[in-house]
Amino acid sequence: MKKVLVVGAGAQGGPCASILARDKDVSQIVLGDIDLDLANKVKEKTKSDKVTAVKLDASKAGDIERAAEGVDVIINLVVTWFCSNIMRAALKSGAHYVDASFGEPILTQIMEKRPLEFDAEFKKAGLTALIGCGGSPGVTNVLARYICDKLDHVDGICIRDGTAALKETKEVVGTWEPDWCPERALWGYATGPTIFENGGYKKYPPFSGCEEYYFPELLDSLLIAYHQHQEAITLPRFIGKGTKNVSFKMAIDPIAGALVKLGFGGSDPIDVKGIRVVPKDVLLNLVKHPVEDFLTEDENNAKAPSRFIEPIILEIEGEKSGEDAKYTISWFYSLFANTEEKAAVYRKFGTTNIAVALPAIAGAKMCADGKTESGVIAPECLAPTKFLRMLAEMGWPVKFHEVCSKEVSIS
Repeated sequence: MKKVLVVGAGAQGGPCASILARDKDVSQIVLGDIDLDLANKVKEKTKSDKVTAVKLDASKAGDIERAAEGVDVIINLVVTWFCSNIMRAALKSGAHYVDASFGEPILTQIMEKRPLEFDAEFKKAGLTALIGCGGSPGVTNVLARYICDKLDHVDGICIRDGTAALKETKEVVGTWEPDWCPERALWGYATGPTIFENGGYKKYPPFSGCEEYYFPELLDSLLIAYHQHQEAITLPRFIGKGTKNVSFKMAIDPIAGALVKLGFGGSDPIDVKGIRVVPKDVLLNLVKHPVEDFLTEDENNAKAPSRFIEPIILEIEGEKSGEDAKYTISWFYSLFANTEEKAAVYRKFGTTNIAVALPAIAGAKMCADGKTESGVIAPECLAPTKFLRMLAEMGWPVKFHEVCSKEVSIS
């Protein structure tokens, strides 16, 4: 993979450019964003001549195609409603395509068991469109496949994402500060979650399926609930093996929940003293953009303890050699477990925010190296060991804990 176009210079595009700039296999990085000043700030932060910042409007196919001239892969790290446009430009440019999150129309096409948008075109061109290859979705899907490959039959897959503060804030009253795209974060909380239940997709109201779940890494239990996430939609389609149940639960964020309950996730205009306003737009206009964390990060604050810890636990039940088996696999979403590892990540990549960008780059490398099937695929379609080995070769392996338990009867 010699030349890469990164679409988006925000909270994930900045770290992606920083990681790519340090990759010996990458000679050119085109960083495109509608905000050219932001793209230039990211370029300056990387301190790399490999990076070229360009003004790019992801809603304009011509902008993308011009920026994509001669690239091997396009990595899309902007909001999901531009995915179709960027995929179309990748096809015209003869480039592979990778994103870290996706939305319509592919979500509905998967649930309705219909052909996926551009799948036939990518196959005909011998190219890969790898969707949802970040941290979660992404690493979660690959590890699910890693476990499912050990089973003859898969009954259920449950993903539990726990986020907890490592220390009390000095502020008496906190605010909502998502560390990923605020628009996408709000969508996840406000949208009724879809899960795969008894062999079919089922939609629940937001914050349904609440339970107290114990996370060993936290030595504590958290209140978690169903959350709209792509894993529960793609895994049933691509894993197979008779899978009947797939769900995704996330620790409840009380501030986000309160905002959603008040209606700030709404897209329909409301009347406020004779002025029509969209509640969601008001909230998103006030939220701090997480790209600032990348632009202001240096080696000193990289050595500081993390504000949050986010363990993810994956439970998969099925059958192996005629016996019931249950696998539990856990890892840290951030891909590092302590302050020492966090500082080492910064020294290696120029950013500690590697959870999304690093897996996306690993997926892009596999596409460019011809290690993926053509067409539109999800991360669980990748050879899991090759993907995990690719991350290790890039300088940071995924460290996870795996346990298998099964009932044994000797008669």
